[in-house]
Amino acid sequence: MTEETNLLGEYLRARRELVTPEQVGIPNSGLRRVAGLRREEVAMLAGISAEYYLRLEQGRDRNPSLQVLEAIARVLRLDDESYLLGLVAEKPRRARRPRRESVPPSLARLVGTLDVPAFVEGRYLDVLLANPLATALSPSFAAGNNRLRDLFLNPAEREFFPNWERVTGGLVASFRQSVGTDIDDPRFIELIGELSLASPHFRKLWARHDVGIRRSAPMTFTHPTVGAITLDREKLQVNGSDGIMLVIYHPEPGTDSAEKLALLASSVAPPAAVVPDRVVR
Repeated sequence: MTEETNLLGEYLRARRELVTPEQVGIPNSGLRRVAGLRREEVAMLAGISAEYYLRLEQGRDRNPSLQVLEAIARVLRLDDESYLLGLVAEKPRRARRPRRESVPPSLARLVGTLDVPAFVEGRYLDVLLANPLATALSPSFAAGNNRLRDLFLNPAEREFFPNWERVTGGLVASFRQSVGTDIDDPRFIELIGELSLASPHFRKLWARHDVGIRRSAPMTFTHPTVGAITLDREKLQVNGSDGIMLVIYHPEPGTDSAEKLALLASSVAPPAAVVPDRVVR
């Protein structure tokens, strides 16, 4: 496709120049040499790579998925995406179905018997199951929540994590390591797009492309009832799963934090664990 016949690229460039940084929450430094958004900013906000978006504008990719086009349309603030969809060389292919993430019954039983906070985390950091002590430690550890979304969009998390800046950097780096190059999953595109639009801090960290391995580490929390408490965190890969992790927080025996966790546990009634069988969307 030549530059003259690259209708998709011409349309993307034209619409990109009409969206101001302020409209998508990007501070305008006053030193910009392009009108509207930069290519890499559109790519970041849409949850795709800058190199792939450049191929779209240059006409070197003629068959983006429907999910990618919808993400770009959201960033470009299009009221009607039908014209954009009609510009591709072929009918946009449907993105593959969201992964089904479920917790094995044996793992659910194990989590229910643990006397320390524990929850099961999906590939995209969705909490799939949690024991009562985990939710007593933090409501954001309850099943159905997403650790990335809560950490960046829930103001209470800044109070809960006294070292919030370091925690956010580590979580984003480990998330990028976990996902790798599998970035066409609808859940990934939806989550990265939402966080990029809503959180300048997430955009900054995501643009760094830091990659880190999920390691054991001491974590300090500020709990509204027991105050400061430090627990060791373990993240254990669940055998036979696609990125599902068992997350456990445990105190060093004989410490003040161990006493505080025991106090917290004394107020918790341990109901039986329930396995949610759902598709994460």
